[in-house]
Amino acid sequence: MRVISEYRRLFFSLILLALTGASLSLAACNTVEGAGRDIQGLGEAVEDAADGDD
Repeated sequence: MRVISEYRRLFFSLILLALTGASLSLAACNTVEGAGRDIQGLGEAVEDAADGDD
């Protein structure tokens, strides 16, 4: 019985680790997407300034 409880504890630990990793991955994707939009906006502003557009 003790072996089963150790495997159960290991299983739940791995599930918790996987869920934590998935949560961090989703948060990182949103952060990178937002940074990409900011950089794109900056590039467009520089391009407009170079073209003389306001």
